[in-house]
Order: sequence, then C-alpha cells, then structure tokens
Amino acid sequence: MNTDQPILPPAMLGILGGGQLGRMFTIAAKTMGYRVTVLDPDPSAPAAEFSDRHLCAAFDDQAALNELAQCAAVTTEFENVNADAMRFLAKHTTVSPSGDCVAIAQNRIQEKSWIRKAGLQTAPYQAIRREEDITEASAQYLPGILKTATLGYDGKGQIRVKTLEELRAAFADQGKVDCVLEKMVDLRGEISVVVCRLNHENVCTFDPAENIHENGILAYSIVPARLSADVQQQAQEMARRLADELDYVGVLAVEIFVVGDTHELIINEIAPRPHNSGHHTIDACAASQFHQQVRIMCKLPPANTRLLASCCMANILGDVWGENGSEPNWLPLMNNTRAHLHLYGKKSARIGRKMGHFTVLGADADAAFEAAKQLHASLTDKYAR
Repeated sequence: MNTDQPILPPAMLGILGGGQLGRMFTIAAKTMGYRVTVLDPDPSAPAAEFSDRHLCAAFDDQAALNELAQCAAVTTEFENVNADAMRFLAKHTTVSPSGDCVAIAQNRIQEKSWIRKAGLQTAPYQAIRREEDITEASAQYLPGILKTATLGYDGKGQIRVKTLEELRAAFADQGKVDCVLEKMVDLRGEISVVVCRLNHENVCTFDPAENIHENGILAYSIVPARLSADVQQQAQEMARRLADELDYVGVLAVEIFVVGDTHELIINEIAPRPHNSGHHTIDACAASQFHQQVRIMCKLPPANTRLLASCCMANILGDVWGENGSEPNWLPLMNNTRAHLHLYGKKSARIGRKMGHFTVLGADADAAFEAAKQLHASLTDKYAR
C-alpha cells in the first residue's frame, strides 16, 4: 500500500525492533511530533522507554503485525527481521525499506549479486552451498574468509582460511549452511556511506566515515574520513548508484573497503537501516540519520546532510563495566564540553555488547580521534570503581 501524500505529525509510526537503533529512531520521531509503536519481544527493549506503545511479541506474531499495520507507516531497525512480515505490512500501510530490499541485504550471495548488477566491484568471491562446490577452482579465492550467507554481524559467522583443507573444515564448522568465500584483499581501511533516498530526484549522502574495528566490532568512526576528496566523492557516488539500482526508499548504509596503494574502492556489504558508523550525525550534522529515516518513511524529502564539525564516534561496550557491574568512570567524558554521551538503556552489561556511544567534536579528524581514544581509556580508570 502506498500513496504520495506526506504523512504529518501526530501520525503513529511503527518500527520492527526496539534495540538502540529503534530507540534513537523513536527519540527522533517524538521530537518531530510523531507517535511511535514498537514491536519487539523483549519486555525491556530500549526503544520501549520512549515509545507510545510497545507490542511485546515475536516479529512474526500475526496479531501484533495486524496491530502494527494500523500505523501510518512502518520501518525496521535491523535486517534480520522477517521479510515476509514486511511484505504483509506493505499490503496495509506504507513500509520502507521494502521487504524485497531487506531480503537482499539478509543474504550475502544475493547482496553481492545486486552490487555487481549495479556495475560496482566486490572482493572476488565464490558462493558455497554444498561440499561439492569446493573444488580446485576454489583455490583462486585463497587466502580468504568464509562467511555465512545469512545472520552474520560484528565478525560473527566468519572464518579465515588459507588452504582447501581449511576451507572444507570451516564449511563443516559453519554447519554446511550457505556461505560466501571472499578472497582477502590488500585492505588499507574501511569507510561507510549512509544514503538517504526517497526517490531518484530526492537522494543525498552523509560524508563518508572512516571505520576502525577491534575484535571484529566497530570501535571508532572518524568523520571526515582521512582520504582524498576524490576518493570520498567516488564512495558517495557508488553508494547512490547502488541505492538507485535497488530503487531503495529509506536510509541505507554502504560499507566500502579501501584497497591497495591506489585506494581502490570495493563494496563490502550493505545495511538497510541507519548504521553504527552514522551515529555521529546526531551531534555533528545538520540532520541525523534517524531524522532522515523518519522523514523518508513519511514521504518527505531528506534534510540537509551537512557536516557541522569534524568528529569521532566511539562505541561503548559492556567490557568497560566492572566485574561487579559497577558503572564506568563517566566523569572525564561528562566534563568534556565537546563530547556527547548516548547510553542505550540496556539493563545488563556483558562483554561485546553495545551499551552506548559518545561523539567528540574536534578541530579536525585527527584531533577528534585522539580525544575519543583518551576519553575511552578513561572509562576504566580504577579510582572510579
């Protein structure tokens, strides 16, 4: 179901998923005057704290979907939602992104096929669906990384392999589910571009973020990326091209590898939603990625994406809480007038769990990054325990 009529406040908007992305979406929607219904099976879902209504049910619960279908428009905070549920909702209300786009992003094999269909490069790869797919020809993709086609994130579902024997063992370890074998490239860095697209005439991008990972999890995003203007412009053009090929409606994050001395760009993967690397937009841009998500699902053109200040976003994981659950040392961070803290309201901290983030504004990207590293280190200062 779709019309061209804009959806205005105080309409009720719906979101599938009530985690931190749903929470930040809900806050943005509420500040714009909309009401929000969140569907999430977790009674303590972070987004529920700010929503008008929390449907505490499974994502494929038909009764809950029937209620969500009464919203003026519906979106999602994560790609592993049931795509068929989104297709059902689309019969009754406006849904963005489409269930078809979400389904593509859920499967690395389909995803890479669409990227290449758009005329864009990926790392050389082979789809492996059964043992017989592993042949002598597979050696051309070694050394490589075997990734499950579905459900992998934050480094999960990925095994590095150097030989055919290791590849066969890794495929068995993955449970012989559909996988993608990606040839390792001369990786010099990763950047991401968040695209905001209503239609071909109304599309814009945020400045590329330079991403630094630790233990497979995003640790810092530096904006602007410390790359030439030409490379950054090329990355934005690639992201827009892919969004156009998908006829995407919504906020789309495109992760891009920077390869070799020439800084060649190849697309790694996409996320059909706001992205961790785009959290800086809340504090450092004219409009945040979450305001863009609200605007586009309400059939309004995306707002200005201008970067107001160089910055660095730092993730806060459960690792920095004390063994007895004691709070990190927030004082240096809170005393810094250029730092902005965002906590997600999660009830319990654990290793590797994203509990919040902060963004530091700086005179330039390097200064912001150095300040973010120092502030992050201060979170575990012993005297605060």
